[in-house]
Amino acid sequence: MKKRILVPLLAIGILITTASARYKSDFFEIAKQIEIFTTLFKEINMNYVDETNPADLMDTAITAMLADLDPYTNYWNQQEVEQAKIQNFGQYTGIGANVFTQEHKIKLMEVYQDYPADKAGLKPGDEIIQIGDVMLKDFDEDAGELLKGAPNSKVNLKYIRQGKTEQTTLTREAVEIKAVPFYELTSDKIGYIVLSKFNRKASSEVATALKNLKEQGAEKIILDLRGNPGGLLTEAVNVTNIFVPKGEIITTTKSTIEKYNQIYKTQKDPMDTEIPLAVLINGKSASASEIVSGSLQDLDRAVVIGARSFGKGLVQRPKQLSYGTQLKVTISRYYTPSGRCIQALDYWNRDESGNATKTKVEDYNEFTTRNGRKVYDGGGILPDVKLETSEYSAVTNALLQEQIIFNYATEYYYSHADINLNDFVFTDKDFADFKKFLEKADFSYETDTEKQLKKLMQTSKKEGYQEAIAKTQQNMLKEIEAAKQQQIEAKKHEIERLLSDEIIKRYHYEQGLYTYYLSHNPEIKKAKEILNNSSAYRNILN
Repeated sequence: MKKRILVPLLAIGILITTASARYKSDFFEIAKQIEIFTTLFKEINMNYVDETNPADLMDTAITAMLADLDPYTNYWNQQEVEQAKIQNFGQYTGIGANVFTQEHKIKLMEVYQDYPADKAGLKPGDEIIQIGDVMLKDFDEDAGELLKGAPNSKVNLKYIRQGKTEQTTLTREAVEIKAVPFYELTSDKIGYIVLSKFNRKASSEVATALKNLKEQGAEKIILDLRGNPGGLLTEAVNVTNIFVPKGEIITTTKSTIEKYNQIYKTQKDPMDTEIPLAVLINGKSASASEIVSGSLQDLDRAVVIGARSFGKGLVQRPKQLSYGTQLKVTISRYYTPSGRCIQALDYWNRDESGNATKTKVEDYNEFTTRNGRKVYDGGGILPDVKLETSEYSAVTNALLQEQIIFNYATEYYYSHADINLNDFVFTDKDFADFKKFLEKADFSYETDTEKQLKKLMQTSKKEGYQEAIAKTQQNMLKEIEAAKQQQIEAKKHEIERLLSDEIIKRYHYEQGLYTYYLSHNPEIKKAKEILNNSSAYRNILN
């Protein structure tokens, strides 16, 4: 292989981009460090004993540099830049599926109804191993790019389903990613709107849903932001503007760079400032979702129901770099109308292990809403009505992260006939079967207690107390392990709910799940209860 020498223009671009007006006094130091890095990079590539790959070295350098900041400041290659555009604009040409890219294979996590993957007979859980003539086991680049192509172009796929290799031909087509995948009027004149992301169509789709629901007779509204990871800040302001008057401050951004200090106000006449409104959030509602729920809470415009939100109070902006690449950099923090910054983690002041520190409850600051209600900063948006059913325990989060719930739903789908959406129940017998599945899956997870215990042992080793407390530590670990096993049964209710959700999607897609929610979901039931009791609704807001 011929050695390639890559001049580190990218690193220079990143560093110069950050060398804004605020750092004029430090420009000599920045230029000095760039020169050192450039010289070092060249010497390594020219003289290292083994052949180097300049692009890989640069990726490592960039990754290490950004790791010292926060997880939202990222370098995007050309493919990732295009993917971000898709997320923001809401339309692309592809297969119509949510995929999880693993080493040398692509796993389908969700298949969208009536889109190419669905039409080709693909199902969640299928693992694609060959795309066209390319065997993914021999492909070291982003295999997801192979699924993209011109509209109406065909591609042959080989995949593994339940241990068997199968194949199909798929025709690519335009896929629209809806910000509002579902809305419907319930029997008690409550309109239910799901907002799943904040792309450029978010506010227009919410407005259309509200208009249609009101024409159908809606007198109250539930806005579901659960699991919404955020998106465009301007769309968060525009969505809030649908329910609050023109000229209201929705969020303020603050930075050490003066030009990023902005006040975002509603710019349009609202659609409805009076209709009773409930907003649902949970621990996966982040960023723009927190701007909407936090501002509506601060302005006493909606009752917020569910669990404490994620706590992402940082604002990012893309910066164009060389060769079609991009830097997504954190430029400021945002604040709700009452003055709260809901950022939960401090990435600058890390602990001894290099982990971001979490704001302690006792360090939360108190603020007041327009009506004088107490609200707090530092840990996401705390709902007005907190429900245990909205929160996930450590064991449940581990089951989700390890894809145990997803994998069990796959097995369930292929071993059970179609289910009736109206009367589906995940039974005790099903849960017993799930626990057997857990044993086969060799599921395990580490609790925070175990992590702290390991740190204690490391400290005791340094101080010479390791042997003295070794037996105690082993006994504690055994007791923790026994308690962890009991957690599966103790958290049965929340695990069953997630299993039910995943199973319903296999048979009736996303639309079926939301339809099921309307009559079975505890958060929606609570929202209906409050909205249908005008006295309770007013008491919460006042």
